[in-house]
Amino acid sequence: MELLSAIDIRYYFFILLAILLVLFILKSMFRLVIWSKKMPKGAFILLAIFPLISIFPIPGEEVKKFERIKQVQIKEEDESGEPPNEDVSNV
Repeated sequence: MELLSAIDIRYYFFILLAILLVLFILKSMFRLVIWSKKMPKGAFILLAIFPLISIFPIPGEEVKKFERIKQVQIKEEDESGEPPNEDVSNV
């Protein structure tokens, strides 16, 4: 019975919540497709609004974090001693 006591009810709750969230997203996407087939003008307006999300800039701290991660990856590749992966197919 120790195996069953290790599994908490919260684990099942999170699994159920994740499944419900995925089903909700799939149902919403299906409704969006059905709606866009009925109202092409509305679909074009909706698709025109989606790129506005990219207007908001990425914060500077995040960019610096990405640069540090890139530098660490390059440093680890250099320390591993393996030659860089280059495409030598000059045909």
